Amino acid sequence: MVDVKRFKLRFVTDKKGNKTEVLMKVKDFEELLEDLHDIAVVAERRNEKTLSHENLLKDLRQNGIL
Repeated sequence: MVDVKRFKLRFVTDKKGNKTEVLMKVKDFEELLEDLHDIAVVAERRNEKTLSHENLLKDLRQNGIL
């Protein structure tokens, strides 16, 4: 997971000093998007049936993948 504290964020503020926008490196932004996608996939698959490692290997062998 991404440690947001390591990013060099810059903020745009309004006349009152309120932060209104964030500037960051594209690479860091893309990393954040990837993490958000991963979290969304985990949330979607939360209730799916799980397989033991042994059964997974067995299924992969039966299907000719291993």
